[in-house]
Amino acid sequence: MSLIDSLIQEGWLKTDSIKDAFQKIKREDFLPEDMKNLAELNEALPIGSSQTISQPLVVAFMLEQLQPKAGEKILDIGSGSGWTTALLAQIVGGGPEAGRGRVIAIEIVPELKEFGEKNVAKYNFIEKGIACFVLADGSKGLPEEAPFDKILASASAGEIPLEWKEQLKIGGKIVAPVGNSIKTIFKKSETEFEEIDHLGFVFVPLISE
Repeated sequence: MSLIDSLIQEGWLKTDSIKDAFQKIKREDFLPEDMKNLAELNEALPIGSSQTISQPLVVAFMLEQLQPKAGEKILDIGSGSGWTTALLAQIVGGGPEAGRGRVIAIEIVPELKEFGEKNVAKYNFIEKGIACFVLADGSKGLPEEAPFDKILASASAGEIPLEWKEQLKIGGKIVAPVGNSIKTIFKKSETEFEEIDHLGFVFVPLISE
C-alpha cells in the first residue's frame, strides 16, 4: 500500500482537496537527490542546514487542522523543502477562485529558501503567481503582505508570536507547533482567540534572528 493510501485508510487524510494535493504533489520532488528513494517513508528526513522535511502524517494532520481553501492567502512559515508550500499552492490555486489564491513562503536559511523555491518551481506555481518565496525571519510574520486567511508554521516556537496573531484576518486560523504540541488558533475578533492543543508531536525549533 502506498504512503498516501495508508494515510487515508488510517484517517489522517480526510478532506478531498487535501488528498488530491497529496496525490499530485510528489514528496520525492522535495528531497535531496540521495534521499529521493526514501520519499514513501512516513518519517521526517534531513534536508540539510539541520532542518527536515516533516513526517507525512504530521503534514496531513496540520493541513486537516488548517483546512486551506481555494482562493485563500496563506503564509507558510519555515518553508524548508517547499513541500508544504506546494501542497498549499495546489489547494488555494485551484477551482473557480483560481488566480486569487496565494501562498507566501518564508524561510530564514538562504540555502533552504533556494532549495524550496527550486522544488516548488517544478510545478509552475511560482510562474503562475500562486506561490512566492521570501528570505526573512518567519517569527515576525510578513506585515507587508498581511492580512492572511491562514498561517502555517512547520518549526516549533516557544510560543505563538504576537505578530502572527496581528497579521491574521478575523475568522482566520493559525496551525503551528509549540514545544511538542500542535496548536490550532482561531481568531474570533481583534482581541479574542480560541486555542486547541494537540499533544505528542516533535519538531525542529523555529530559527529566528
